[in-house]
Amino acid sequence: MTRLTAACAASTVVFLLSPGPSAQTVYPTGTTIYDPDRSWNGFTVLSPLGTQAVLVIDMNGTVVKRWEGFNNSAGGPARVLPGGHVIAAGGARPPHQESLELIQRDFDGTIVWRFDRSDQITTPEGMVWSARQHHDWQRDDFPSGYYSPEYTPSTAARTTLILAHADRMQPKVADVMLGDDRLIEVNANGAIVWEWLAGDHIDEMGLAPDARAVIRAAAAFNKARGSFDWLHVNSATYVGPNQWFDKGDTRFAPNHVIISSREASIMAIVARDGSIVWRMGPDFSTSPELRAIRQIVGQHHPHLIPKGLPGAGNLLVFDNGGSSGYGFAGPIAPEGRGAFQRATSRVLEINPVTLQLVWSYTNPRFFSTNISGAQRLPNGNTLITAGAGGRVFEVTREGAIVWEYMFPMFTGANQSNAVYRAYRVPYGWIPQLPISAPRRVTPPSPGDFRVP
Repeated sequence: MTRLTAACAASTVVFLLSPGPSAQTVYPTGTTIYDPDRSWNGFTVLSPLGTQAVLVIDMNGTVVKRWEGFNNSAGGPARVLPGGHVIAAGGARPPHQESLELIQRDFDGTIVWRFDRSDQITTPEGMVWSARQHHDWQRDDFPSGYYSPEYTPSTAARTTLILAHADRMQPKVADVMLGDDRLIEVNANGAIVWEWLAGDHIDEMGLAPDARAVIRAAAAFNKARGSFDWLHVNSATYVGPNQWFDKGDTRFAPNHVIISSREASIMAIVARDGSIVWRMGPDFSTSPELRAIRQIVGQHHPHLIPKGLPGAGNLLVFDNGGSSGYGFAGPIAPEGRGAFQRATSRVLEINPVTLQLVWSYTNPRFFSTNISGAQRLPNGNTLITAGAGGRVFEVTREGAIVWEYMFPMFTGANQSNAVYRAYRVPYGWIPQLPISAPRRVTPPSPGDFRVP
């Protein structure tokens, strides 16, 4: 495995420790920028980590719908289906960052579907069934899990992809109990019809011998803490219908699954036979194309932009920065992880066949060390969730911010306002809600802003 350049490996540890706003203690919340003429207007669905509910806001930041009884800190994200149904995680199981069940509710809050039978777990009350779902899920008729004019997902029970955990031994990874990442697909009746276990495929992940050694050292370091979350897959998304498969590239079959490993800085496509048929990372110095992209660090939410949207078929990913990776130069953390470091975030659009960087957004002050995501909108804009600081904003192709929202609810000992992910849906998807008249929001210039 090649060493990072000095620029990429610059020491930024102190800055990386703060996931939220670090330069100030007073700042505005709610909708802070809104240009109705350049935004793609609709409702925005929020999955806040510290609020046990799914929220919907209008373009001016008013909460227009709240569904109680969800736990975004366990299994986010929440998604809304046409007709005003919502699906999200319920019932957290700390400290494993997983949910006991995935729940669908109608507009009034009535449960119409749930899944909670992935695995049995031990609780103070004894053995109980649990979904063990974490970080992501997706319905098979909802490509990438967000709006495209070409698709209308059903509210009826459907085949559902679920990212889950499995406690197991796999000596190829390490000689400790793993909290391994498990993909399962359940049919409309809740029966598991397909599964995949990450540890069985470590040989396909491009991890060099030094990285494999660091994984074993990290496992030994974490042995006393319980099962070892060695890969930390933070998203799992159906590839969905796309131009590459239409042209004969079977790697991009619509029912294959794109996964993202934060710990290893790997993105990969898992085929139905379990093999990894496409991969980016962990080392972005191994080809001219990857060097042009530069190292992706601790990323979230890689997916193919659905058909019907600008850039359809390209990979869109939130490249967090922060610290991740195994191997390379000397260890950053005691357990040997943290080979890659960068104190800014990027949103990248990449041709997954040629690996050409098509579009990107970044800013010296744009940084979310964890969670986060991005959504391509029908007008070509991109909705970005910089989740650690509770910031959701919409940018044009040229990088102009035409809508910005700061989540105003602060909870917990650290007073966090983190939002796991946000999605924009058309007004017509939630017909029960009135459409508010848009009110332009033009912020004052920073030099003129004063608190009364």
